[in-house]
Amino acid sequence: MTSIKEISSLYADTFSSKDFNQEPVGLYEPMNHILSIPGKRIRPLLLLLSTQAFGGEPLSALDPAHAMELFHNFTLVHDDIMDDATLRRGIITVHEKYGPNAGVLSGDALFAYSYKYLSQVPLQSMPDVFSIFTKAAIEILEGQQMDMDFEKRMDVSIPEYLHMIEYKTSVLLACSLRIGAVISGAEVADQERIYDFGVKLGLSFQIKDDWLDTFGESDKVGKKKGGDIIQNKKTFLLITLINDISDQDRVALDDMLHEKDEDKKIAGIKALYAKYDISEKTLKKAESLYTESLAALASVQIAEAQKANLYAMAELIKNRDF
Repeated sequence: MTSIKEISSLYADTFSSKDFNQEPVGLYEPMNHILSIPGKRIRPLLLLLSTQAFGGEPLSALDPAHAMELFHNFTLVHDDIMDDATLRRGIITVHEKYGPNAGVLSGDALFAYSYKYLSQVPLQSMPDVFSIFTKAAIEILEGQQMDMDFEKRMDVSIPEYLHMIEYKTSVLLACSLRIGAVISGAEVADQERIYDFGVKLGLSFQIKDDWLDTFGESDKVGKKKGGDIIQNKKTFLLITLINDISDQDRVALDDMLHEKDEDKKIAGIKALYAKYDISEKTLKKAESLYTESLAALASVQIAEAQKANLYAMAELIKNRDF
């Protein structure tokens, strides 16, 4: 089987040849900017690895794999606008560099181009592929709205949070895996099993992402540490703290949530996180979901050797520090 490194290089070569060097420059230059920011390219790799695992040829799936990356970057551009983020992986964000109008329009174009590349699949698999992808796209938008709605609430539950991140983050990983399975002609039951693997892996991935935002190294994460704290994002960390905190400390928490000095706010919330072991509880939940994802992958009815790269990719995702 082709290794993860080889498949990654194959996709990177294809990715680098698909720059949007065309006019109008005002539309395509911001698209090239977001795509030039170094990233993990997890979603296209999952699609290509799934294609291979079910007996397909990764070379035949490069265009739909690229569609996943374009769509993901569309969500990043618009997410950065809504969060008023100035940095993405340590590099200036699209709307900060080119303005919010350019951010909106270039994001929309990335969405449209994702469908263009997705259409390059075998004709017999196209209806299923488009159905799976469109469902995921709608759910991602719903998840983003939930995330914004949660900023105004203090009563968000863990189940609500998990539902939100399943839609906002997990479904695109799961969708990428299932599309690879569809392209390779996998049985529907295995398509569903590989999708479940992606959902659970994505949940673990996002909870780890929440943790990294607060406890990761800024130079690796590529943005100011504590951004979620500043925005009162209802992450697993904050919701767990709200659930566990004493009445006495709840007053201090409320004060910190309304604190205008960003550095003071981050320090105050982190002190409460330390008092209630929130870091350990968060990593434990991420680990539990990761274990569930491996169980879902184990249930896929193909040879273990064919799943080896997917297990390895899952471990790489789990152990990331950025």
